[in-house]
Amino acid sequence: MPNLEAPEQQEDGQDLVLPSRHRRAIATVVFRAKAEQRERTQDHAPLSGRLYLALNHIRVVIGRLIEEEAAHGRAILFAPIYMGLGAIFWFTLASDPPPQTILVGFLLLTGGFLFRRESGRLVRHLLFAGMLISLGMALAQLESWRASTVMLDSAVTTTVTGRVERRETYDNGRWRYVVKVEATEKPSVHRPPERVTIFVRKQAEPFNLGDRIQGRARLTPPAGPALPRLNDFAFSSYFNGIGANGFAYGTLTLLSPNGDAAENSLLDKADIWLAGLRNSIGDRIRRTLPGDAGAFAAALVTDERRAISDDTTEALRVAGLTHIIAISGLNMALSAGIFYVGLRYLFSLFPGLVQAWPTKKIAAFGALVTVTAYYLISGFGVSAERAFIMMAIMLVAVLLDRPSISLRNVALSAIVILVLSPSQVLGPSFQMSYAATLALVSGYTLWKRRRHRENILSRSKFLSPLLFVSRFFGGILSTSFIGGASTAIFSIEYFHRLATYGLAANLAAMPIVSFIVMPFGMVAMLLMPFGLDGPFWKVTGEGLELVILVAKTPAGWGGDITFGRQPAWLMPTFIAGFLIMSVLRTRLRHLGFVLLLATIGAAAFGSGVQKPDLMISEDGALVALRQDGILATNRERPQTFIFEQWQKALVAAEHQPPTILPADSRLPQVSKKERRRRLSADEQKAVRKAMGEALDQTMQGSFACQKGAWCVAMLENGTILVTIENAAYLPPACDTANIVVTAIRLRLDRCRSGAMLFTGATLRRSGSVEMDLRGDIPIVSTAFENPQRPWTRHRTYDWRTGTFGAPIGSRPSPASDNGE
Repeated sequence: MPNLEAPEQQEDGQDLVLPSRHRRAIATVVFRAKAEQRERTQDHAPLSGRLYLALNHIRVVIGRLIEEEAAHGRAILFAPIYMGLGAIFWFTLASDPPPQTILVGFLLLTGGFLFRRESGRLVRHLLFAGMLISLGMALAQLESWRASTVMLDSAVTTTVTGRVERRETYDNGRWRYVVKVEATEKPSVHRPPERVTIFVRKQAEPFNLGDRIQGRARLTPPAGPALPRLNDFAFSSYFNGIGANGFAYGTLTLLSPNGDAAENSLLDKADIWLAGLRNSIGDRIRRTLPGDAGAFAAALVTDERRAISDDTTEALRVAGLTHIIAISGLNMALSAGIFYVGLRYLFSLFPGLVQAWPTKKIAAFGALVTVTAYYLISGFGVSAERAFIMMAIMLVAVLLDRPSISLRNVALSAIVILVLSPSQVLGPSFQMSYAATLALVSGYTLWKRRRHRENILSRSKFLSPLLFVSRFFGGILSTSFIGGASTAIFSIEYFHRLATYGLAANLAAMPIVSFIVMPFGMVAMLLMPFGLDGPFWKVTGEGLELVILVAKTPAGWGGDITFGRQPAWLMPTFIAGFLIMSVLRTRLRHLGFVLLLATIGAAAFGSGVQKPDLMISEDGALVALRQDGILATNRERPQTFIFEQWQKALVAAEHQPPTILPADSRLPQVSKKERRRRLSADEQKAVRKAMGEALDQTMQGSFACQKGAWCVAMLENGTILVTIENAAYLPPACDTANIVVTAIRLRLDRCRSGAMLFTGATLRRSGSVEMDLRGDIPIVSTAFENPQRPWTRHRTYDWRTGTFGAPIGSRPSPASDNGE
């Protein structure tokens, strides 16, 4: 057989030139011969050799695919991923890493990436990843320094004097103000926060922005996680500049109006003017459209959502339509798209103008001005900022003759947000928004690459309207499905719920929003300065009434599934698979789909997260026992904010209130003023006896309470729990129970009897607590192990000494004189 791999030579030494069909035939013969030779080699090779060849073949294939990915030049898509990883790593550390270490690491990795050009692709990509991860950590450190929010260390009732910076109305006439604190008195707070939110229950006329006010208020630090691994509200408050939340006693007093604020800087005055414009727009819309329709319309323009009633808000959430309320990518895209398409259609009426001027770029510039104005009056919310940056980049791409809808633009907008505020990467709003956007843009890219096939509908002039309608509703169906599927896991992780009828609700509501609500709302906003906006708001209100009706219909069906807390590995694994499937271009993206399926399957068929038996709120006021989907509490009316989070996280819908025992004359009467009083031996004995009798009269897993004094409960394993509201009852409680809980800030953290003790002081440091009591040794989990991060450090502050981190048991407690 001749050697087909070597070219044949003519007698004169010149190469023989063969026709292309002959060269293809020769190549086919050679390929088959080599394949047969490999098969013969594999047939006679041992199993280990064949396995080695198979693995080597897989390695070669994957290497070629990686080379193909690199050839597409999509490294920029990985930039926000690595920056986000660095920010997440910095925010989740137990303590602040040395900034010098981060800076040195960043410089070394950057130098290696820039000067090691001869290195292989893998080494350069690792250097690229390390450089951006360290950059993300540095940006997170910088944002923390830039915020430097002073957080209130403990609850206090004080007189607050300050200026109104923001205000927001509720559906029942209540108001919420953001106040820049100037002074506190009676008592004077040692570390006063710079900004606080104050809730006013009844007020006929609201204060104007910039007004200087004063009043008595109860201030509390921003809430931590209701349970370990749940949302830490103090984190977002720290980066939003809010150091405390509270409510006013009675009404607040106006000290001086806005006109007297001459000391405000130009930037502050501009901010106050914009906020005032925003409030006046919202008030005008609500006056024109009363009820939920007006509050809904105002929320679409100004992002003031609290005026919408609780029933409508819950219906929108159950129906999966809450994304309409938030000023997010949908609102920005519709406003920009309506203005862009409308302006181009207007230009098309003048052919000479279209031929002489770049009307496409003019329309894009007009849309950019529109979304900029929209963002300025929206209150600079997180979702609005993200949507504005993304839309602005897409419109600028049109001005530069670049593709507007592309993964590169999504990556660029994510990079800008991570540079400005990397803390957003941990928020559900950021994650859900970019998950939906990334999935939709990736799906759009795949749809564009498909082969277009003509059919009878596209060729028929009479059936073309049917084709247009089918494409429109098909687009809504596909975008709703992709958006809902991509954000489902985030909804389960953060809110522990999933809207089952979201697809149907979006399919019914989105045409109303796209063709009625947003177009007429935009025209109304354009005509508002001339006072001609009323009729257009009426049409917008009718459309919003239909949207509310659409939302309440599936909400009445009970379309809401509660999932509870998920395993810690679920989110990182899901996100990794989702990014692989969305970002990669070659067949390697199928590995992401496989990883997604494996993650969902493992979560569906796995044992899930072990549910605790005992939960304690971070202030010690609320304690609950879980048993068979029932939460038994020590409060007849538990705090709604905390208790609802417990119900969702633990999938426990039923609440079992405590049994209130009748007043017992044998027990000592101890008032709040006498909580330092020492109980006599007989009084302690009487209390212990009453606690024992209460345990005998109450079934396991529920509380029996002497109102205003103590509560007792016995768990299935025989563990006795006592909660007390007065330190005078601490000695008999420690003698009776295995676990004692009190909201009082005692300066000790253990009972002499050996019982576990949770006080207001210990819980202030640890945050909320959950316990697993099924084993011989209780397993205790706390929200914070060592609160030393900037947004948790206030938990360790001691106002008596003015220092951080004083040990809990460093001073004797008055309760220690009562037998402890």
